[in-house]
Amino acid sequence: MYSVHLRGRVALVTGAGRGIGRALAHGFADASATVAVNDIDLETANLTASLGHGELNVYAADVADPDAVQRMVDAIMNDFGRIDILVNNAGVEPTAPILEMTIDEWQQTLNVNLSAAFYTSQAVGRVMREAGRGVIVNIASIAGHNIPLKDRSAYVASKAGLVGFTRECAREFAAYGIRVNAICPGVIETEMTSHRRGDALQMQKWLADIPMGRLGVPDDVVGLALFLCSDGARYLTGQAINLDGGKVML
Repeated sequence: MYSVHLRGRVALVTGAGRGIGRALAHGFADASATVAVNDIDLETANLTASLGHGELNVYAADVADPDAVQRMVDAIMNDFGRIDILVNNAGVEPTAPILEMTIDEWQQTLNVNLSAAFYTSQAVGRVMREAGRGVIVNIASIAGHNIPLKDRSAYVASKAGLVGFTRECAREFAAYGIRVNAICPGVIETEMTSHRRGDALQMQKWLADIPMGRLGVPDDVVGLALFLCSDGARYLTGQAINLDGGKVML
């Protein structure tokens, strides 16, 4: 499907048990990369591996736990001796007004959506620094720019933080030959959006704001991610790229 070839490279995809993460894992495997499939849920991670083609290896770990992240990175290095690509995709999206959101919901969202990207980028970044090369892609959201989402304050805050972290990470890591970019999807057809896609009025509102007239699909994210990890993007770093059918034009 894609012309990008990543043979010989090892890619770690977090939150790869379903949705965009699963599509990313399969996309990298189809591009001939060796893929480390991460998810907190071993069953869904195994399903991702079993449904794909190519070399997909499961590493179940909670990326919101820095010790678990380090153990996972150590295991991948023990198995393959390298990590060339990191895709920080793991995420959650609780729905609650600010006045009703619990502290646990707020903290979990920041832990999974933002702190986990720091933990993995730090652990994998040290590996990449030694190698003198590497690519990190963070899956953020158009909500990380200037698109508010009703009753999703923790999600919006975490994705805005992830965009900021991407830029600072790119600035610091450039000296080590590591590129860091973010993809900021609009509404993508995944399990996370399925309940809202069943609302005809919500769909009408979404589509009215998208010049291309359709929602995104996981493969749209895969195509951009593969490009960002390819040699064709070798001079591209520190960018947060909207992938939204034209909804946000900066």
